[in-house]
Amino acid sequence: MTYDARRSPDQMLDILAGQGTGELRHVRRRPAREAVTAPWPDSVPALVRSTFEGTGIHELWSHQSEAIARVMAGEHVVVATGTASGKSLAYQVPMLSAATGALDPATPSMFASLRGATSLYLSPTKALAADQRTRLEALAVPGARLATLDGDTPPDERRWIRDHANVILTNPDLLHHSMLPAHERWSMFWRSLRLVVIDECHIYRGVFGAHTAGVLRRLRRIAARYGAEPTFVLASATAADPARHARALTGLDVTAVTDDGSPRPALTFGLWEPGPPPGAEAEHEVSAALDGARGSDDPADSSADVTDDLGRRSAVAETGDLFGALAGSGVQTLAFARSRVGVEVVADMARQRLWNEGLDESLVAAYRGGYLPEERRALERGLRTGTLRGIAATSALELGIDVSGLDAVLLAGWPGTVASLHQQAGRAGRSGRDALALFVAADDPLDTYLVHHPDVFFGRPVEATVMDPTNPYVLAPQLACAAAELPLTEDDEALFGPGMWPLVDSLVERAVLRRRPTGWYWARDDRPGDHVSLRGEGGDDVRIVESRTGRVLGTVDGERAHSSVFKGAVYVHQGVSYVSTELDLEDGSAHVVRGNPGWSTAARSVSAFDIIGSSASREWGAATLHYGDIRVTTRVTSFLRRLPSGEVIGEHPLDLPERTLVTKGVWWTLPEDELADAGITPDVAPGALHAAEHCSIGLISLVAQGDRWDIGGVSTALHPDTDMPTVVVYDALPGGSGFAERAYARATEWLTATKEAIETCGCESGCPACIQSPKCGNGNSPLDKHGAIALLNLLLRDAYDDPAN
Repeated sequence: MTYDARRSPDQMLDILAGQGTGELRHVRRRPAREAVTAPWPDSVPALVRSTFEGTGIHELWSHQSEAIARVMAGEHVVVATGTASGKSLAYQVPMLSAATGALDPATPSMFASLRGATSLYLSPTKALAADQRTRLEALAVPGARLATLDGDTPPDERRWIRDHANVILTNPDLLHHSMLPAHERWSMFWRSLRLVVIDECHIYRGVFGAHTAGVLRRLRRIAARYGAEPTFVLASATAADPARHARALTGLDVTAVTDDGSPRPALTFGLWEPGPPPGAEAEHEVSAALDGARGSDDPADSSADVTDDLGRRSAVAETGDLFGALAGSGVQTLAFARSRVGVEVVADMARQRLWNEGLDESLVAAYRGGYLPEERRALERGLRTGTLRGIAATSALELGIDVSGLDAVLLAGWPGTVASLHQQAGRAGRSGRDALALFVAADDPLDTYLVHHPDVFFGRPVEATVMDPTNPYVLAPQLACAAAELPLTEDDEALFGPGMWPLVDSLVERAVLRRRPTGWYWARDDRPGDHVSLRGEGGDDVRIVESRTGRVLGTVDGERAHSSVFKGAVYVHQGVSYVSTELDLEDGSAHVVRGNPGWSTAARSVSAFDIIGSSASREWGAATLHYGDIRVTTRVTSFLRRLPSGEVIGEHPLDLPERTLVTKGVWWTLPEDELADAGITPDVAPGALHAAEHCSIGLISLVAQGDRWDIGGVSTALHPDTDMPTVVVYDALPGGSGFAERAYARATEWLTATKEAIETCGCESGCPACIQSPKCGNGNSPLDKHGAIALLNLLLRDAYDDPAN
């Protein structure tokens, strides 16, 4: 079988029959869709139009034509159509038109006429920006001086970009850390700015979205300082209300273009449920899967989603088998896993299969965050050119990188949101051929529920994007950054809202800002941007250094370092195992040596929370439900060593600093006497509360645009702030990200689904499909399934949702 031979979706399913341990539970076929075309708008300059016509684009799809016409007329637009619908033309055409002089500044100065109109393209990942540059360069439009500006750009090249480039492709992080603070050096660029493109804007949600909203408002301040009012163009996957999200992100009135006129190939979508795991002695992937995994209800790292526990085989192990079968049969396949470790395991299992079959194991690879830039670029090239038969990837490859020719996509577990589901599945069939997408259910409550309820799986609407630009934990540092760029004035209320003033007063009291007659000035010697991570991550990146050679293998963010590269951790990189010999948090480095010790490691942690204040509450009979501010403290305390069989052969203490998170949470309480009347005795209560907490975290995606990796939880049989048994589920990012608030508003639906998931699970005393959690810092102990059912029945006995929510 040669690589170029093509398989139909039915043939691909035949290849998978008998593979892995599971079976196909349901198949749904989405029919093909015909294109709706429209002519090129008259406002597009002849040079640009002829360039695209030279590539075969003689007419546009209807949404492309509408969006381009609106943008060329100066209207702010968000294009929210399906994957592979050609959204990029909506901004490529105006960007290149600006570069050729068709969008000259309305009031050109001498400097603007020398530079020409400029455009700024923002993407959430470096890979996407690099891909867009490749596509734009291939068009070779005269006058377009393109440049990619990111953390990998050398200083000499940055100077050329600043002085000469008229189309700059970058990311919000670089804008925040470099272009805005140094705006005076970029003055000619800002003076000529005509277009700002925000690609994959649905990615900007939660704290990352709120920070990006602040950065974009700062961009508008700086542009206005130099006399520019750029037009904003946003591109998004299908979203519940793209115009509302775009307005929240930019602070501008934005028109949504959503009527998709692109053709779409047929897609066969299957739901696959793994069976029981094979003999433990044969499951080499369990050891690899647990390398670097954490055990905690704190979601800073999701690597433990590959744990092969009781019940079904892990989705990652099952996907590894299916991935290898497809790649070995010549099917170009993209397999998504939810964690870095999961990606490594999927790729390693596929490599092993190819090797066993006498095929070149380098035909498949892993792709994830933490790789060095040159590794990422080589992998992207291999996938695009077809020299790679398959890649196992995190959501970093969910975005619109142009990789045509993919025949199949595998999803190892629920990706977190319906939008991500569509994005990932939509990577198949991009060259117009019928394609296959296969969802492989993980052994957790939500996946179990969905694989047995296909109408719910396929019928779920796209979630509303959760993002709050007024979050004080985000707005305050953004105001500080803005003041360091240009003094804040009363006019800035139009950008940041009236909620800025209490925060400005607080910044003055803390001597961060200084009040002067002309405004509020930055009052310190350092730069505020150096202390602000847009993505809400815990601390600066930690370099992973191979001790023998000094080579940097990759990076991991500071918070995840606590649970993945602690001293003694087993770390996997492209299928090769390393053991961490030192974690130096002050130096920002972890030193590792190559070698597989024969066991895996899993971090354990302890968490507690304090209630700062309740901002909303309602009583359900004896129970009370609250939403408000909490403080969560977490510390990694030890790690386990496990053999491939799963046997624990040791627990070793760790001395790592405590981490504190101030965020939003939803919590509920029940009096001890009510529990006792329901048969939940003091010896049962801890396990019942703990089990209910686990399952409620697993089901939160039913009501909010977040999954268990965006959420944390803590339960206690007697909390000092409530003096009652208490369970809290909280947003895992500082200041909150909106998930807990939505869970509070739809608590009856959420917690009823939690109870039903536990009740209907066929296990006797609890399993990963109902109450066990891959993140549990207490090793899933204690847990009491029957106690949790009784507890949730009591909690929901008088439950209702507040109509105001």
